[in-house]
Amino acid sequence: MTVNETYNKLKEFDIILASKSPRRQYLLGELGLNFRTVNHIDFDETYPSTLTAGEIPVFLAAMKARQYMELIKENTILITADTIVWLENEVIGKPAGKEEACRILKKLSGKKHEVYTAVCLKMAEHEKIFHSCSGVYFRTLTDDEINYYVSRFLPLDKAGAYGVQEWIGYIGIEKIEGSYYNVMGLPVQQLYHELVSLINL
Repeated sequence: MTVNETYNKLKEFDIILASKSPRRQYLLGELGLNFRTVNHIDFDETYPSTLTAGEIPVFLAAMKARQYMELIKENTILITADTIVWLENEVIGKPAGKEEACRILKKLSGKKHEVYTAVCLKMAEHEKIFHSCSGVYFRTLTDDEINYYVSRFLPLDKAGAYGVQEWIGYIGIEKIEGSYYNVMGLPVQQLYHELVSLINL
C-alpha cells in the first residue's frame, strides 16, 4: 500500500485522541492525520504496586481507553497514551507545585533517566498497546537554571517537571537514546506504523 493509499484509508476512520496534552495533539497533527479530541475524563491513575517501568504506562493507557468505550463505533480508532519518567527504580510524576518541580529537576540533574510512553489503539474489534522507551541524559544543572526554568515555564503538567522541547531541554539535555518525540509524549514513528498495521488487519 502506498502512502497516499494509506492516508486515504485512514480518512475512512473516525480517529479520536483522548488526551488534553497539547504536545500529543501537535505531534498527531504533524503526522497529517484527520482526528478529533474529546474532553479529558479524570480517573484514578493508581496502578498495582507490582508493575514496574514500561508496564505502568501500558496499564494506564489501557485504563484510559476503557473510559471512552461509548465512543467506539465500527469505524473508530481511539488513541490514548500515558507517559512516565523512571529514575533509579522510581516513578517521577507531575509536580504538585513549583517547589516540587525544583526538587524533581535536582533529582534528574547530572543523571540518566528513562521516559516511557505507552499508547493504546482501540477499535470495535481490535486493540493494540505498545510502548517506547528513551534514555535522557541531563548535565548537572545549577540551582539558578532550575529556578529560572520553573518560574518561567511552570512545568506542572509534565511528568518529570520538564518539557524536552522547552528551554531546559535546550541547555540541559546532553543526549537522548531513542525517540525524541517519545520524550515529548508520543512516539509518532512507532504510532504511524502501528496504525498502518491496524487498518490492514
